[in-house]
Amino acid sequence: MKIVVNGKELEFNNEITIEQLLVNLEIEDKVMAVAVNMEIVKKDNWSSRIIKEDDKIELLHFVGGG
Repeated sequence: MKIVVNGKELEFNNEITIEQLLVNLEIEDKVMAVAVNMEIVKKDNWSSRIIKEDDKIELLHFVGGG
């Protein structure tokens, strides 16, 4: 299965959830948002939202500053 994460094409053998994707990529989810095909997915749904072939995922980290 091929997907695009932040503009980079990745390939996985099986369908995965957003939560599994973050674990696989070793990304901490403390303060971030996830969009699948330009639609924000609530954090409560990350463990149930299955990523499908050719989905485009954007992982957005929030950074404080001044």
